[in-house]
Amino acid sequence: MLTAVQIAQLGCGLFFITGLLTGIWKYRSMMNSPDAQAPVYVDICHRTALMYAFACLVLAEFAKLSAWPEMVNAWAVAVPILFFASAVMMYALHGILRDTDNQLRRPHKLGSGTVPGALITLYMVALIAGEVGGFLVLFAGFVKTLLAAA
Repeated sequence: MLTAVQIAQLGCGLFFITGLLTGIWKYRSMMNSPDAQAPVYVDICHRTALMYAFACLVLAEFAKLSAWPEMVNAWAVAVPILFFASAVMMYALHGILRDTDNQLRRPHKLGSGTVPGALITLYMVALIAGEVGGFLVLFAGFVKTLLAAA
């Protein structure tokens, strides 16, 4: 079984290579565009993947320093990374489809169809709870380690 740190490092590597590869996509889009602009969500996908690579390193570091059991730390790392990945995949999908420049604008477009607003809200609430909650678990474990050392 992978440790929390290994999960975070694996996430880092996968997001970093995704950022590099989507950078090629972004560059080719810019070169082939009359206004030298990549589609909005191609750009967002590229930058977000790179940002999440470094966010995974933050998760790894806090998992190393956490006082919680390994299983707690592993879940606290895995949940945010799964939401990071779902966001990058959605950005890539919008980049491929070129269906919107703002995925939260109503009606919520996905290709030629729409997504119910309630589903978007539910996903966003889950994403917030998963990302913030996962980090708060790790941060609380770090604080517990600090207090125990004091």
